[in-house]
Amino acid sequence: MAGPIPPVRLALAQLNPRVGDLEGNAAKAREAVIRARDEGAEVVLLPELVISGHPAEDLLLQERFLLDCEEALRHAAGAADGVVALIGFPERADDVYDAMAVCADGVVRAVYRKNVIPRHGILDEHRHFQPGTSAAVLEFGGARLGLAIGEDLWAPGPPTRLQQAMAATVSRARWTSMRSRATPSPRW
Repeated sequence: MAGPIPPVRLALAQLNPRVGDLEGNAAKAREAVIRARDEGAEVVLLPELVISGHPAEDLLLQERFLLDCEEALRHAAGAADGVVALIGFPERADDVYDAMAVCADGVVRAVYRKNVIPRHGILDEHRHFQPGTSAAVLEFGGARLGLAIGEDLWAPGPPTRLQQAMAATVSRARWTSMRSRATPSPRW
């Protein structure tokens, strides 16, 4: 890597979402994104599953709940104007995933899926989520930000994928949030 990595100003949004309170959680997420942007952050990282609350357990088996989570995510993403917001949510695609939405210009631009689903102790996420299979790297000018959720950081597979994707920085989304600068525009 040639030269120093340009700084990226990150905001960590420490929120306390309530399980099942999609409207309230989306409102908290919007407020955090707006505050981070107004305070000069370029990227704001919100907690894992901030939209649904965590652990949402059997709510994740209800199709209506998952559809409502998508709507709440769109509402929260609308605040990502002039900032990149990384928002945790349960994604309903071909299956259900613990995911992080990359939001910019008021919409969801990309989605990263948690790769390592825990099967230990009180964490029985394997009952509700399928693992993602790829790494995600965002570029901000010359800086790169690798995405990871919870166990993705310390399990053998995903960090290697990030290294292979040449990520300069790995961020943690389990209990914190970050935010990224609007200029230059991030690439996904």
